Amino acid sequence: MTTTTATRDSKGRFTGSKRTSTTHNLGVIAGAAAGGMALGMLALLGRKAVVQAPSLLAGNWDEALATEHEAVRKVFGQIEATDEHSSTRRNLLLAHLKHALMKHAVEEENVLYPALREAGQRDAADQLTQEHGYVKQHLYELENMPTASPDWIARVRRFRAEIEAHMEEEELRLFPMLRAQLSDEKNKALTLAMNREGFKVA
Repeated sequence: MTTTTATRDSKGRFTGSKRTSTTHNLGVIAGAAAGGMALGMLALLGRKAVVQAPSLLAGNWDEALATEHEAVRKVFGQIEATDEHSSTRRNLLLAHLKHALMKHAVEEENVLYPALREAGQRDAADQLTQEHGYVKQHLYELENMPTASPDWIARVRRFRAEIEAHMEEEELRLFPMLRAQLSDEKNKALTLAMNREGFKVA
């Protein structure tokens, strides 16, 4: 749509100037879209910061990963407290568990397990990586089973037992061994790298 605006020139004559309102409207829309995108990005970064904050505030990499382990144990406890009539809650908790475990796996597989290999613990790192594959298998199977089935909660319990054995191996043997073997500087670098990886997928 085009509008005409009447104005007087220096001799007092009326002249018409054309202005395209469509162009003006498109500029307003583009500005609003850019503002909306900026707000969306800020919200996304804020959400990521909130998700990663417990790990970041826990301290060193080993303490941060142990904090994440404890959060996973709590979600398992919440799932086990449900019954077969709580399908919606079970699905929400399973989604929460999956996200927490996937973020944790990225941190460990991209930072911690390579550090274990560098420290001469290749077999342990390979075993832990293999166990992460079974974590994904459990999650896949749970997502594809009816949550009201007695088999569903039985699989959750088997999954919990396996993952707790995995976490205990890390917390009681491998984490202390690796931390003691690394310099303070290397431990700090590992902590920064772990939090950076976690933030990417938070």
